[in-house]
Amino acid sequence: MRYMKWIGLAAAMLLVVSCFNTWVIIDSKNITVSGIDATGTNFGKPGYFHFIMTGLFLVFNFVQKIWAKRANLLITALNIGWAVRNYFIISACSGGECPEKKSSIYLVVLASVLMLVSAMLPDISLNQVEKKKNR
Repeated sequence: MRYMKWIGLAAAMLLVVSCFNTWVIIDSKNITVSGIDATGTNFGKPGYFHFIMTGLFLVFNFVQKIWAKRANLLITALNIGWAVRNYFIISACSGGECPEKKSSIYLVVLASVLMLVSAMLPDISLNQVEKKKNR
């Protein structure tokens, strides 16, 4: 799995770009919701948490220590949980009206899943694991 860290980097960039794009459109109120701008709703700014988790993911992804790889699993699990939460809450129907989902909301979930897969298959050598066992 030599290329998993680079796939994780590409997924992190996709996540950041998707947070700036439109997630849903609420026609009755003329509101467009993205990860950064949810003016007119009570959603807040859900993209900022993705930015924090993505930054931590990138740091831990390129540190060649066992503890960093384990911490990265926690970070990506929180990130995918936040992405699924955003998908269900922001795109949910309320008051008989369903918002129009755009492709970016799907890309946020896809990028989070790719980051999790990248964290589950880290580029780590067996020598490093053996040294850890011998201590």
